[in-house]
Amino acid sequence: MAIVGENAKANLTKSANIHVAAREIDFVTRFGDSWKALQEIMGITRPITKPNGTVLKSKYAEVTLQPGNVGEGEEIPYSLVEVKTKDYETIELEKYSKAVSIEAVAEHGAEYAIQMTDKAFLDELRGNVLDRFYTYLQTGTLTGSKATFQAAVANAIGLVKDKFKKMRKNVTEVVVFVNTLDLYDYLGNAQVTVQSSFGLDYIENFMGARRVIISSEIAPGKVIATPVDNIVLYKVNPADSEFAQLGLEFRVDGITNLIGFHANGDYRHMVGESFALMGMTLMAEYIDGISVVTIGETTSTTPEGTPEGSLGA
Repeated sequence: MAIVGENAKANLTKSANIHVAAREIDFVTRFGDSWKALQEIMGITRPITKPNGTVLKSKYAEVTLQPGNVGEGEEIPYSLVEVKTKDYETIELEKYSKAVSIEAVAEHGAEYAIQMTDKAFLDELRGNVLDRFYTYLQTGTLTGSKATFQAAVANAIGLVKDKFKKMRKNVTEVVVFVNTLDLYDYLGNAQVTVQSSFGLDYIENFMGARRVIISSEIAPGKVIATPVDNIVLYKVNPADSEFAQLGLEFRVDGITNLIGFHANGDYRHMVGESFALMGMTLMAEYIDGISVVTIGETTSTTPEGTPEGSLGA
């Protein structure tokens, strides 16, 4: 450890400061990289920054179709197409912290006590956003039921393509979400390459989907699909504030600015504290552009969903 003399100038940058800064930079960079990988997997174009406290809204389309039995020479009535919105949630900055004691470092070493807990902290923060997104996906209003897994995947993709075609919107690619056990029950001994990136398992170009996301957070017996263009990542920029006037400064990566991170020592309790500040929400622009197909008996599908009351909290 470097020894700092008693007569060293004020505000000297000490070795401990450098270690902390490097750790903060590493944390926010790794978090940003994980979300860039997720954006690529899901086809999200870019995060959209919103002010703290913004009410996020999902859209849905209502079509009032006029009769088509128009007589010769008669005027054809317009069918009314309305795009309406429904409040989903308020995006707000969320505050998290953890602490590592000097006893933990003395017993297990810095690499285990600090670096491994930092990684676990990062994984939990990312997982929290994904878990809420998976819960939200299951409120999609295009519903149906098919007897087999394969039929359910095909139906889920077909429902969203049909819906967006009626909305006069192009669908380039579709992403599908399935339960882990459902997928492997279907695959059996089939040779399929499952890829992993930053904790996300997926299959490329599978059964007509650009990617199939595999997660145990998706309810068993459910297949969910939506166009990649329908998925949006909203965020609050933790650097867009005047927190520094409170003496609160957070490290951001300067590119995505998805998370703010700060580490310091608490001498009163002899622990190393870590603080994270973030506000992120993954959602769909059109809630009726998400299909949820149940694997079971074949029933009629619902091409026009019932959006009211479908979003949940």
